[in-house]
Amino acid sequence: MVKKIFTDDDGKLDVLSDLTIGVIGYGNQGRAQALNMRDSGLKIIIGNKKDEFKRIAESDCFDVFSIDEAAKLSDILFLLIPDEIMKEVYEKNIEDNFKENGALVFASGYNIAFNIIKPSKNYDILLIAPRMIGRGVRERYLTKEGFYSFIHVENDSSGKATDILLALCKSIGTLTKGAIDVSFKQEAVLDLFNEQAFGPAFGRVLLTSIYTLIDAGYPEEAVLIEMFMSEEMSYTYKKMAQVGLVKQVEFHSQTSQYGAMSRGIKFRKLPLKETMKEILENIESGNFAEEWKKKTSKAKFEFIKFFATKTRINRLEQEVRKKLKMKVIDDDYQEPTITDPSVLKEIKTELDEFEKYFQDF
Repeated sequence: MVKKIFTDDDGKLDVLSDLTIGVIGYGNQGRAQALNMRDSGLKIIIGNKKDEFKRIAESDCFDVFSIDEAAKLSDILFLLIPDEIMKEVYEKNIEDNFKENGALVFASGYNIAFNIIKPSKNYDILLIAPRMIGRGVRERYLTKEGFYSFIHVENDSSGKATDILLALCKSIGTLTKGAIDVSFKQEAVLDLFNEQAFGPAFGRVLLTSIYTLIDAGYPEEAVLIEMFMSEEMSYTYKKMAQVGLVKQVEFHSQTSQYGAMSRGIKFRKLPLKETMKEILENIESGNFAEEWKKKTSKAKFEFIKFFATKTRINRLEQEVRKKLKMKVIDDDYQEPTITDPSVLKEIKTELDEFEKYFQDF
């Protein structure tokens, strides 16, 4: 794949004629992609355990099999289950059941990029990672608007991997907008960096803004509406995507434009880049992936979620939502318990730091 950006003319659906495509997992992405491919005329089966998602797939009139059976019956297999359980499912249900020269399709580069799963070289290894939530994947297929995806051929066992990849991309609707070739590692790093660097930095800026205004005496309801509840920011983000970061400022008043541009220089020395570089290096090296495998990390995660429900901003938002008669989501999350003393001993200092950190929110 020398070309980097692919559109509708690059994909040929007849490449997939007479092939059976199995979709493992019928959650947000699984359902959306399965429906899109079926509507594109492809033969789709579902592999899922016995749960509510299996019942949904059956109600959508798909043939649903166990994961083992779906792997045996499929020529192409989409693995659309969470990253953290994929290794176990792959080794237990897929590895010994999937046929040689079949194509394994991943919606995230994570497990391949960090060598968590090491598939046979006798498979085509493909990446189709939509930059859109499952509901959007379905809606934008139906409206023919399309959505962006990151795609890649990691291994070409069949000799037809690129043609198969682009045909699959066409069938789910991403070529209508555009598919960009990036490696499994690049996709995983971009995704994790967005989550671990930009997201927390943006969150800290938002919280600092909220508390600066509230501590100065401005009404809580007005502050939260101004800062995010009005959904004006989501409109601005949409315009950024449509016309560009600079051009979108023209949708705002000249007073707004002058104020934002002239005051922006005051924030030019925010100490963000070094921290972001450190986070990026931690991701690229595989250290984060190794950390997330650990039992202690799963325990920390449960406590971090609990601490988040006790933050000032969470209490404040719940109160404001009640006053405004907005929907209030129940987040009565119980404090986790750790039964293994060795795990608790290993992470106690970190938990104390996290608890103190979240008290500032």
